[in-house]
Amino acid sequence: MEKKERERRVQELEAAMALPDFWEDKEVAQRLVREYTALKQVGSAREDFPAVLHIIAGAGGDDAEDFVRMLATMYQRYAENKGFAVYAVEKHETPQGGYKNISIEIANKQAYGLLKHEVGVHRLVRVSPFNAKKQRHTSFALVDVVPKLPALQEVEIPEGDLEIDFTGSGGPGGQHVNKRETAVRVKHAPSGIAVRVERERSQAQNKEVALEILRGKLFALMKQKRVEKLRDLSFDKTTDIEWGNQIRSYVLHPYKMVKDLRVQYEEHDPDAVLDGELDGFIAALKAWEG
Repeated sequence: MEKKERERRVQELEAAMALPDFWEDKEVAQRLVREYTALKQVGSAREDFPAVLHIIAGAGGDDAEDFVRMLATMYQRYAENKGFAVYAVEKHETPQGGYKNISIEIANKQAYGLLKHEVGVHRLVRVSPFNAKKQRHTSFALVDVVPKLPALQEVEIPEGDLEIDFTGSGGPGGQHVNKRETAVRVKHAPSGIAVRVERERSQAQNKEVALEILRGKLFALMKQKRVEKLRDLSFDKTTDIEWGNQIRSYVLHPYKMVKDLRVQYEEHDPDAVLDGELDGFIAALKAWEG
């Protein structure tokens, strides 16, 4: 398809998606959204920033921690399918194989622009593998997405505003824990925002990565121009990760569906979505953003 024809078709699809009755025929709407995604991927040359995703377990116990693992895998496969490199920044693994929290970096300049609307509470409904009675269970996880920024003038951080601690790296425990104190925790004292990184082999490398992530969080805070955003960016804040706050539901039982509650976009193959097929949701959210 020629460039002008592609641009014309993109404009047609954007106009169609802006109509109030666009979602009345969901099958047609989803087909058009997929077409729009494909055309935008071909035509887009806009650069953004690499992204760091923080995923935190909320209400739901073992299931919520397992849901964090599922979401981390989903985003990792989404990124890998696009040829983006993915790195684990920091994680808190549980004995059951889930995570209380995990941070991953997607090292491509398109990543933040593609995934920025994933921020919010995600809800999982399924038959719990941790319940002997095989009962249906609901759990929640929080996804936060921030740009990874190099040193930029608008987000310079005075040294006096930083609190830096060095701790040992490692997983859930046991003989394989790395006892070297290479993990770095950097806290921005005025805002209370803290970042912990254990990805690299040296303190200096982990400190630099932590500062890049911290700059991204502060940049996102400045862009929102709301003090309340501090609460959402705090990596330790989990009290609102529960009923009534979810942006997307992943239902595996008694029926199968993934639905984004902001744009009413849904797909009926949750296994594919959890395996990284997120293009439909990302396109719908971009159209919603306008």
